[in-house]
Amino acid sequence: MLTYNHEQVMSVIPQRDPILLIDEVQALEPGSSITASFFVRPDMAVFQGHFPEEPILPGVYTVESAAQAASLLFLSVDRYAGKLPLFCGIDNVRFLKKVKPGDTITLKGKSLSEYPEKAIVKTHVEVFNGGEPAALVDVTLAIR
Repeated sequence: MLTYNHEQVMSVIPQRDPILLIDEVQALEPGSSITASFFVRPDMAVFQGHFPEEPILPGVYTVESAAQAASLLFLSVDRYAGKLPLFCGIDNVRFLKKVKPGDTITLKGKSLSEYPEKAIVKTHVEVFNGGEPAALVDVTLAIR
């Protein structure tokens, strides 16, 4: 199992602040499974408008963090290293618990399918907040 600190995460995926939504990887089996985390910084600009009286991380940020975990899962495989992961689709999304400023989410992903001839991969990601399920999402990426 591999682990990545913040700098290593940035050496694998192309996202950068303010949209980099993975801080570190606690466990990675390239192309198979991943456990990663993200600290939801209270100073994120999105909280100025979503919602000022009761800030909540927008669901699209949660989905993006799942896509970034899926990207790490596959860009860590030699044949995809250095490529660009492009969203092809999201399926079966469920939001189960609010994510607020100061929370740390844990993302646990596993490969569902891979079509190497087309460089298309599908990953199921479970997002946890405080040990409780916060979201479920299936992410499909085209790796170019």
